[in-house]
Order: sequence, then C-alpha cells, then structure tokens
Amino acid sequence: MIISYSTKELELLARIMRAEALNEGELGMLMVGNVVVNRALANCLTFKKINTITDAIYQKNQFVGTNSSLFQASPTAKEKELAKRVLSGEYYYPATHALWFYAPGKSTCKTTWYSQKLAGSYKNHCFYNPDSGVCNQIY
Repeated sequence: MIISYSTKELELLARIMRAEALNEGELGMLMVGNVVVNRALANCLTFKKINTITDAIYQKNQFVGTNSSLFQASPTAKEKELAKRVLSGEYYYPATHALWFYAPGKSTCKTTWYSQKLAGSYKNHCFYNPDSGVCNQIY
C-alpha cells in the first residue's frame, strides 16, 4: 500500500476510474487511478492541500467524471480490484508520474497542457507530468 485509504475511498477511486475511463478499458482505468493517487501523494503545485484519495477526487474543477451517472453507481467487484491494484502501487506508463490527463476528442494531444509536458497518451487520454524536481514525492 502506497497511501492510506478507507473502504469508502477504495470505492470512490473505483467509481472515478470507471467514470473517467470506462471506454479506455482496464488499463485506461488503472492510469486514471494512477493520476488520482499521484495527486494525493504529490504535495506540490495545486495539490499541496490534497492528502487523501477523497481530497483528490473532490478537488474543485478537477474530475468531470464526478458529475457522471457512472460515478454515482456502486463499483463492481472488478472495479474495486483495479482500484486496489493502484492503491498497492501498480503504475502504468504514461501515467507513472502524471498529475493531469484529458481526452482531446478528435484532436491530438497538446505537447504541453497547463504548462506541463506531455508524458504520452493511451487511447483517448493524454497524460502530463510535472517538471522534474517539482514534485519529488511522485518520482
């Protein structure tokens, strides 16, 4: 376990992973989970007061998935298992050190987003890392 979490937070993480990346399959959902955990661990940039999974998921204007019916429904056993894997420290490139992601629709990923460098993409999501040395807790 790389971060403390409650049963409720495990379920919250599973729900946001589904809401943000259901169409990206299991690997896409795992990468979204990586970003959430990274934000809770980072203690840098706009994530300085984000210390828990709950804080990360409900940080204002961050995850559009919190407004989705997919987020409101209870997670499946499989979704909870995926969330446990992320909380146990499994990381997947390009989300390994990422603090941001977005889906550009039919466009390609921008080389920078909110002044952060593109780490890579997976299916419809683009992932962005903080500059080296800025958020040492996630490196």
